Amino acid sequence: MIVLIVVFFTILTVTFVLAAFAAKPREGEKKVDERLAAAVAGDRRADSQPFLEASQLLKVSSGSHSGWLEKLLERFGLWQRLPIFMEQAAVSTTPESLLLLSVVFAAVGYGAMFFLVPILALEVAVAGIAGCLPVARIAWKRSRRLNAFNAGLPGAIDMMARALRAGHAMAAAIEMVSQDASAPVSTEFGEVFKQQNFGFPLREALTQMLNRVPSQDLRVLVTAILVQRETGGNLVEILDRTAFIIRERLRIYGEIRIQTAQGRLTGWILSLLPIVMLLLINLVNPGYSRILLTTPIGRKMIWAGAGLIAVGSFAIHRITNGVEV
Repeated sequence: MIVLIVVFFTILTVTFVLAAFAAKPREGEKKVDERLAAAVAGDRRADSQPFLEASQLLKVSSGSHSGWLEKLLERFGLWQRLPIFMEQAAVSTTPESLLLLSVVFAAVGYGAMFFLVPILALEVAVAGIAGCLPVARIAWKRSRRLNAFNAGLPGAIDMMARALRAGHAMAAAIEMVSQDASAPVSTEFGEVFKQQNFGFPLREALTQMLNRVPSQDLRVLVTAILVQRETGGNLVEILDRTAFIIRERLRIYGEIRIQTAQGRLTGWILSLLPIVMLLLINLVNPGYSRILLTTPIGRKMIWAGAGLIAVGSFAIHRITNGVEV
């Protein structure tokens, strides 16, 4: 027992040491902080090298604190997709911190199962599930933010159409949306307005907003605006029709969700009921399912049952969520 405790805390200590090492700032980042500090302190002389270079460093994309981790992720193509995924969720953590947090969760899950149920396959499965929890949380925040953006986009389009109808320019209409719309619509359009003030073309600013918000409704709006700027036409009428189409799509999508709510609830109940009942029975009668965990045929039955549950959950998910609007 003492050996198991020592092994567990050794794994935990090594994980935290790796996390601390990866979070250590690099020499280049220290120089950036020094230059920015010099600029904020008021060193604005024309011949001041820190101030001249600080203006080019005010907006630096968050890079990796550990070069070895960045090179490893680049081999699997994760280093290009993971920062975009996190930016779409509007989280402030860095990619390497997220991955190291996943490693910590996986180590804790593995250690817990190592003490409770010392079965290698179950230990690996629980460690994998625990390691995916930080990424699942960011995916959940990304989904919530995207749904909130889609819900507020028609109102923002109406606001832009009213501003254009009153004689304002497109930049002024975007500024009004950034000031009066609800978040996260106001945040994203505010970023577009800032980029235009910095000299970005409207096409580039809208394209970057599409990268931050992967919304099909926003893609329709951006396409309509860019096509109108190249071919001409009544932009106010185009915006009104776009807002109407988006509202109708959201209404139909809501009706589909209502009609399939019973199927989704059934899928959750059928998927979780065997697991919950197994835990409750063992809680009331400890050792009831010991034969499943200690005999080879029992373990095979557990894996077969888990596979059937996964297949059934996937089939129900495809049926209830396979309709696209």
